[in-house]
Amino acid sequence: MNYTTTVNDKTFLIEINDDQHVTVNGVTYQVDCESVNSQTVYSLVIDGHSYEAFVSEGEAAPDWEVLIRGALYAVRVEDERAQRLRAAGGAHSHVTGEYNLKAPMPGLIVGVPVGEGQSVQKGDILVILESMKMQNELKSQRAGTVTRVRVKPGESVEQNQVLMTVAE
Repeated sequence: MNYTTTVNDKTFLIEINDDQHVTVNGVTYQVDCESVNSQTVYSLVIDGHSYEAFVSEGEAAPDWEVLIRGALYAVRVEDERAQRLRAAGGAHSHVTGEYNLKAPMPGLIVGVPVGEGQSVQKGDILVILESMKMQNELKSQRAGTVTRVRVKPGESVEQNQVLMTVAE
């Protein structure tokens, strides 16, 4: 099966060859990916390099948020059929409205560098979340205005808890 995957603003063509091989933009990698204890944490080994990824659903299908090595990525995955349907229907990928930043994992809020009413750009740091002894910078997925801050430094949060709302 072939997929078009957009990570932040970069697009990749992905073909799943079998259980252990994936081709990305024409380059084949040996992969092993397993859920850890049936959680949203995945152990990922790519060509012998080990990673831990936290994966959560984004605002709308087929969107995902993936946290690897302290960086949060907005990911959109479409198979060939969905791509053809979207193209035939003339659907636009521009998203408007509110965006709720959710905690990708449980942790402790160590910083909130923005406040309500503040304008932000895509990629600006909205919240710094500490989890498993790592500080993770959670960034805005789009430009807009912070309309609601729901957390403050020192608070513990649960996975998928809404931390902040940004409106376009």
